[in-house]
Amino acid sequence: MQTTRLSTSAKALERRVRTLAMDLGWTWCPAAKRAFAALDPREWEATKHAPLTTLQRMHPARLEACATDPAVLALFDEAERAREARLGTKAWFTRRHRGADARLRVAYFCSEYALHESLPQYSGGLGVLAGDHVKSASDLGIPFVGVGLLYQHGYYIQELQGDGSTRALYPRYDSSQLPLVDTGKEILCPLGRGEVRARIWRLQVGRVPLYLLDTDLPGAPRAHRELTEGLYKGAPDLRLRQQVLLGVGGMLALDAVGERPTVVHLNEGHAAFANVERMRRLVARGASLEAARAQVARTSVFTTHTPVPAGHDRYPAALVAKHLAPLLRELGLSREAFADLGRERAGDRNEPLCMTVLGLRTSAQINGVSRLHGRVSREMWTGAYGDCTPDEVPIGSVTNGVHVRTWLAPEAEDLYARRLKVKWDAPSPTDDPWSRVDAITDEELWELRRTLRARLVHFVRARLARQAERRGAPAAEVAAAWRTFDEDALTLAFARRFATYKRAPLIFREAKRLRRLLAKPGQPVQLVFAGKAHPDDRGGQSYAQQIHEWSRAEGFEGRVALLEEYDMEVGRMLTSGADVWLNNPIRPHEASGTSGMKPPLHGGLNASILDGWWPESFDGTNGWAVGDERELADPERRDARDARALLTVLEKEIAPLFWRRDRGGLPRGWIQRMRASLRTVPPAFNTHRMVGDYVKNAYLPAHRAGQA
Repeated sequence: MQTTRLSTSAKALERRVRTLAMDLGWTWCPAAKRAFAALDPREWEATKHAPLTTLQRMHPARLEACATDPAVLALFDEAERAREARLGTKAWFTRRHRGADARLRVAYFCSEYALHESLPQYSGGLGVLAGDHVKSASDLGIPFVGVGLLYQHGYYIQELQGDGSTRALYPRYDSSQLPLVDTGKEILCPLGRGEVRARIWRLQVGRVPLYLLDTDLPGAPRAHRELTEGLYKGAPDLRLRQQVLLGVGGMLALDAVGERPTVVHLNEGHAAFANVERMRRLVARGASLEAARAQVARTSVFTTHTPVPAGHDRYPAALVAKHLAPLLRELGLSREAFADLGRERAGDRNEPLCMTVLGLRTSAQINGVSRLHGRVSREMWTGAYGDCTPDEVPIGSVTNGVHVRTWLAPEAEDLYARRLKVKWDAPSPTDDPWSRVDAITDEELWELRRTLRARLVHFVRARLARQAERRGAPAAEVAAAWRTFDEDALTLAFARRFATYKRAPLIFREAKRLRRLLAKPGQPVQLVFAGKAHPDDRGGQSYAQQIHEWSRAEGFEGRVALLEEYDMEVGRMLTSGADVWLNNPIRPHEASGTSGMKPPLHGGLNASILDGWWPESFDGTNGWAVGDERELADPERRDARDARALLTVLEKEIAPLFWRRDRGGLPRGWIQRMRASLRTVPPAFNTHRMVGDYVKNAYLPAHRAGQA
């Protein structure tokens, strides 16, 4: 906000805005978002819905007007009441657990957190899962604290150039405009021959504090500052040093802020060095190395997310020993002895240290993120457990979910509040308001679907027009963007990280069939894509370029769109607005996936390869399976088979069912499938259920083992 002298009422409103904004519980509170948007709708959109930046940018005269506007003040009254209700209600964990179990304290380590589009601290699914996990921990009242790194420019901003190639931008974010609290604490993290100084910031996510380490400090050497410069960028040496900071520095940070966890949850192998630091402490207090390792393992939960061997971080033993030298000295471990903790074949000096194996070897509670992924992980890591069969490998599964209110469109939330009587402020892991879906009429469900589709179409048009304007496109191209897509057409969406195994352009292998489907007279179909690949992933970047080219080809122009800069806002719009969510990874390379769990909240349906979470959900009535569970080794045969299967289900089942209307214009068969999807997907595939599973099957067992 521009510097000027404000009235008392304006200052009071400014304080109210800041208080609400500093608790990220507002990110899943519709009342708070309405209040922030009312301050200055234009700036609210321009800042990617960042309340503090909106406040900073708005003209003082606008703030003065809001401060005396009864409607705006009423919105803030409502938002504050909602916050009080959310935090003032006795939470599930407190109601359920007493005695020694109530002393549980979970420290959750992750390299990225997707909490909101205005906080660009995430790249994809791992961060989305972590953010939703933290939010459900807050809602359920789990004694929980998060640990991560504060990245100065996050991941990257994706711009699509005129030929569809990707330009990666790395803006530097102003931390003063983020809802960060400086704890006043710093740590010195041992790294190689020296120490790295890091400041500890706190984000408050409802009931959960999230502590983030920042090494971009005045006077710090470049090699230190770059540790928190960006997410997943740089050479392996930089990645390794970041992981030392996350794991070792994260444990030091918890000490500095007075946190004493009884359980440590490592979300993926990036933070596995946390367990090395925990072992060091026990050895320093007199425990033997084996006793320290056993105690750390008993109180550790490790979640692996990657079913592809190449996706796991591996480092040369010498490089790891170089950066962990102080810890290894205190542990009394040689370079090779420590490397063996992270090798599948202990004693093989040619094998690098794998962060996932280190997590496996120092944790007793281990899980994949779907049943299928649990099976794949047991097969993948048999070598790490010696002479045993996959069934004997101690890796279970906790299937992922989504935080419902983060992804639920306001129109849907209003309908469910009226018809299903959902209790948002006192949830439990087993809540199932969706079983009452028959309380909603066919007319109401279809009107919701039409409303959300129309909103998505407007969003697509605005995004395409903005992309065209940024490229300096002719006025005719910008005007064409505002006319693209049809509010009544069957709308398919594909949006996710553009890793090559997800096969974003697969549907275009059957281009002639797809062209006929999209242009069928009186029964239009349209297809929207969004996704980002890692800046160094040339294959994923190529997929984006291929889709861009198809979107401009004859028969596809105006019916196929590719949106740039896939983030949480784009994800919310697409998952809420699409009629059908497409998913066609190479089975079994999708560990879980969570994007497809969001459309059913809005009456959307899945059409997916039977991979990740979908085999656990698909029952023949709540969406469509693409192909079967057979896994072909030959890439050409596999892709050709899956593309044919996808077009067949679209031509023979999906489009005919969507366009089969009764005399009142309602697609009764389609609505019946919408009901089945809403009744079966949200109750099981949400993070309240997921976090409840972690509490029951991992956190409390680890906590009790540590107290024994």
